[in-house]
Amino acid sequence: MATKKSYPFEQSLVKLENLVEKMEAGELTLEDSLTTFEEGIRLTRECQQALSQAEQKVKILIEQNGQVTSQDFDTGPVGDA
Repeated sequence: MATKKSYPFEQSLVKLENLVEKMEAGELTLEDSLTTFEEGIRLTRECQQALSQAEQKVKILIEQNGQVTSQDFDTGPVGDA
């Protein structure tokens, strides 16, 4: 089984762009294409989760009763859906 790797959001986007470029070049074998696609899906999910968490934080920080308030929220474990 492959090892889980998690990257910061920006690094994940760059890695995802590189994977897309590799696949679009059309020089990968079928097996390599599938592996690359799987990694791309994982990175996409990680990015979506990071964006969702950022959106939650922004919502929490929105002004309430004339004051900006901050509250903790549970981000839960990062994993494959």
